[in-house]
Amino acid sequence: MFKILQKTVSTGTVTVNYPAETAKISERFRGRPRFDFEKWKDARPAAEVCPTGAISLSDSDDSRKVTVDYGLCVFCGLCAEASSDQAVRITQEFELATPDRRSLILTAEYSLNADRTHHGLRKVDRQLVNAETDVESLGKKARETIQKILGRSLAIREVDAGSCNGCELEIVALNNPVHDIERFGIQFVASPRHADMLLVTGPVTRNMELALSKTYQAMADPKVVVAVGACGISGGIFGETYASLGRVDKVLPVDVYIPGCPPRPQALLHGILLAIGRLAERLHDDRKG
Repeated sequence: MFKILQKTVSTGTVTVNYPAETAKISERFRGRPRFDFEKWKDARPAAEVCPTGAISLSDSDDSRKVTVDYGLCVFCGLCAEASSDQAVRITQEFELATPDRRSLILTAEYSLNADRTHHGLRKVDRQLVNAETDVESLGKKARETIQKILGRSLAIREVDAGSCNGCELEIVALNNPVHDIERFGIQFVASPRHADMLLVTGPVTRNMELALSKTYQAMADPKVVVAVGACGISGGIFGETYASLGRVDKVLPVDVYIPGCPPRPQALLHGILLAIGRLAERLHDDRKG
């Protein structure tokens, strides 16, 4: 017993102070790719190597429409490697959670040269925004909001609807001493009947469709659903097949989407804190109604 106490004292505090402080990210971490649409001379190489179709093209006569969907993106970095003009670069940005699926989609229109390269940028639609990008504010309000709307801890039920388990590893990390999600008054529970939030990973396999629906139905109102990772948002690398329905919102109403493959623990925490706000809105509407 004495050795255990001695080890505890010597180890000290290991819990990171995110979101009150900026997350410390490894130099090798790949976040979302950033696109310099004005500098981009040819989107075809990036679209050709994209494994999920997150970058797609639509040509018409002398014009081209380029669509970038972060809900499909697995942050592999191949698009940056294929773009010799350096118009695509990989960043360390991960706070991309949003309640609006459409906000993860960017579009740009170009006029074309005779060789089908970009002649000029006609217009670009940059809608990539977070409902609240002030993560520190989210963190400070989390416990207060949970206590105000629930009077207890927030309970999360996690369901793997068919993932590769990459997202599960990051979710497990939320409960370790480094990230310690319980400091915000958030805990994971085994029964959906005790849950306020449903965290869904993976594309929804056809064999898991019924189980996922029943889990959602077993939860008491008000409740929110969070789709985790590229697979949960769009079907990701698995897509839609004979065995997979793809995205979670084909089966359940989704309140918050968390991009990534897999999203790191801080990205998950950011999305969960965002979903707490959605839960508060839903509870307010129920009481008002």
